[in-house]
Amino acid sequence: MAAMKSEIIRVRTGGRDTVADITSECAEFARQASADSASQGGDGDGLLHVFVPHATAGVALIELGSGSDPDLLSALGDLLPADDRWRHAHGSEGHGRSHVMPAFIPPYATIPVLGGRLELGTWQSIALVDVNVDNPDRQVRLSFLAG
Repeated sequence: MAAMKSEIIRVRTGGRDTVADITSECAEFARQASADSASQGGDGDGLLHVFVPHATAGVALIELGSGSDPDLLSALGDLLPADDRWRHAHGSEGHGRSHVMPAFIPPYATIPVLGGRLELGTWQSIALVDVNVDNPDRQVRLSFLAG
């Protein structure tokens, strides 16, 4: 029977819109969980599930470092402006947009793991996307389900 391993990492996003690269933390967790699975007779293959237990953040698979991260934040700013149009209106101006954002960038992603390695595309990275400037401390739950 396959066992699931799970842990929480903490990410500080600060007081501004952020795209935070969490690929290395995800890769290390997947490597360790896969090795544990292999030591128990498995082949080290499985699924990594990345989940943000917050109503105002998301997980994106995106190319980072080439300008895509600021482009994503710019697109979110155009689509979900930080102004007074939102009915959900507590916190900083435009806070309601943070509660709408997870409908566009979901709070989860699942990545195949083969032999302990994340099977991401050549330019894909795993990013925490956070436009809630009122809550700079985030948790991300990493879960590995052995195959």
